[in-house]
Amino acid sequence: MEVELTAPNGKKWTQPLGLFINNEFVKSSNGQTLASINPTTEEEICSVFAATAEDVDAAVAAARKAFKDSSWKSLSGTERGALMTRLADLVAENAETLATIECLDNGKPYAIALAENVPDVVGVLKYYAGYADKNFGQVIDVGPDKLAYTVKEPLGVCGQIIPWNYPLDMAAWKLGPALCCGNTVVLKLAEQTPLSVLYMAKLIKEAGFPPGVVNIINGYGREAGAALVEHPHVDKIAFTGSTATGKQIMKMASATMKNITLETGGKSPLIIFDDADLDLAVKWSHTGIMSNMGQICTATSRIMVHEKVYDEFVKRFKAKVQEISVVGDPFEEATYQGPQVTKAQYDQVLSFIASGKEEGATLAMGGEPAPHKGKGFFIAPTVFTDVKPTMKIFREEIFGPCVAVVAFKTEDEAVQMANDTTYGLGSAVFTKDLVRAHRVARDIEAGMVWINSSNDSDFRVPFGGVKQSGIGRELGEAGLASYSNVKSIHVNMAA
Repeated sequence: MEVELTAPNGKKWTQPLGLFINNEFVKSSNGQTLASINPTTEEEICSVFAATAEDVDAAVAAARKAFKDSSWKSLSGTERGALMTRLADLVAENAETLATIECLDNGKPYAIALAENVPDVVGVLKYYAGYADKNFGQVIDVGPDKLAYTVKEPLGVCGQIIPWNYPLDMAAWKLGPALCCGNTVVLKLAEQTPLSVLYMAKLIKEAGFPPGVVNIINGYGREAGAALVEHPHVDKIAFTGSTATGKQIMKMASATMKNITLETGGKSPLIIFDDADLDLAVKWSHTGIMSNMGQICTATSRIMVHEKVYDEFVKRFKAKVQEISVVGDPFEEATYQGPQVTKAQYDQVLSFIASGKEEGATLAMGGEPAPHKGKGFFIAPTVFTDVKPTMKIFREEIFGPCVAVVAFKTEDEAVQMANDTTYGLGSAVFTKDLVRAHRVARDIEAGMVWINSSNDSDFRVPFGGVKQSGIGRELGEAGLASYSNVKSIHVNMAA
């Protein structure tokens, strides 16, 4: 049920391989497994057990039993918060191991996983731990003859499905508010990157969570994911992933009218006006598309630049990409960009690059494989200029280190181009005119707008989209809303 692993940085750990159900690691019911592949070397790291529908039944049953058991149900919010804080502390204590696993399994640079991703997990868990005894109802004044008040009650069993681009972060984003509100969880991991959260499962048990409160399963979406979404004893589904999969989840969840939260795709615009601080715009434009190998749902992958500063921006942006986006082994300190997570994702990004060339965009830099020692799913950071809004690379989510740069003349034209999309997740505006900044921020159809930055999200601030970029919000106080039912209680004072 576990294997001893050693990473290229010399870190050793015991890696769980099973399904985490009722605080124990178990085999899948039919013994089936799935392989986790190192995207840097294209070699198998190990194989983990993959859940069947029968295993999903077992996990849901464990979560349902735990939800009703006094070991969890009778805990005060303060006591739940203490368990969550203990888990956060254990994550911090195991930061190097978790960052190592994330680097090996996902391909993201170790230095970034250690400095950004693991601290985000700690921060999210502690943030929601603090809310666990402060998620109050209301007393509503309806006159002297009646007392009316509300209480917030947990939904029950929450099925949560996370993506492969930020395994640890996305697990925390979902576990935090669910546990804060007193729910129990069946967390389904991305089949491409199961290892880091399986290790975190050990910490959940060590922290003292009662059996069944958190269950973690590996498995294929078409089998384990579908079984979880359709399960009649699952009260909520929270999903982060592609828009196409989100639509399928909505259909499957409709049979039992489950509460759903969806955070799906994006094609986020970044608008640079002619009065913008170009150095600042270049810095954040680079971060907005090239960080995490471009594998970010909110990536500002459409850069719209005023025609007066277009050429100068492109020159400085290319220089910034060449300076910062060092492609290589994610365990090397100098590396900014590791490999794409899988061969399938690598092929998809290259197919988009091919379409950009075919449709007549100018390939300003990159656009080809960049293997490390002859292996790995590496792609050179890619910049297209002379892009037209009708092109595929401008309209569809690429999910890789590939950006489309287009010129505009007027504010109205920029806003129109920004909103001419089925997506509405993130966006960014660069200008020194704060009146215009706030005006454009209101005009852009997106769940989030960054003014003079890009993708600097914060766990204290709501995260989510509009249109086909999702339903509901995660993070911040708003992230609690979809994990509680509000019950109204009427008392006749004259009785």
